Amino acid sequence: MTNLLSSLTTTQLRRAAGLKGKIDALNKKLASILGASAPTSAKPSQKRKMSAAGRAKIAAAQKARWAKVKRAKPAAKAPAKKRKMSAAAKAKISAAAKARWAKVKAAGKKSL
Repeated sequence: MTNLLSSLTTTQLRRAAGLKGKIDALNKKLASILGASAPTSAKPSQKRKMSAAGRAKIAAAQKARWAKVKRAKPAAKAPAKKRKMSAAAKAKISAAAKARWAKVKAAGKKSL
């Protein structure tokens, strides 16, 4: 069906759409004359409803699948403890940073 439609020109498609509209209108007139409901070309879409029991079964099955996946994985390692820096090390780093900034500031004053 799609191959057939793709090979048609736009004028042919417009004519086909017009004819379909006329056919639908004639079907409605015929149905009103005969006293029956008009036939439809496509079934109306209906939403499927799932029972609560059905949803519960699906949820239980999914939980079982996840439990199986989680069981198969090895236990995760405990995170390593964070290292603490001694006060002397912090002071040494701070002094070095201050010395670097003092050097940068001094070089900046010289260029002015």
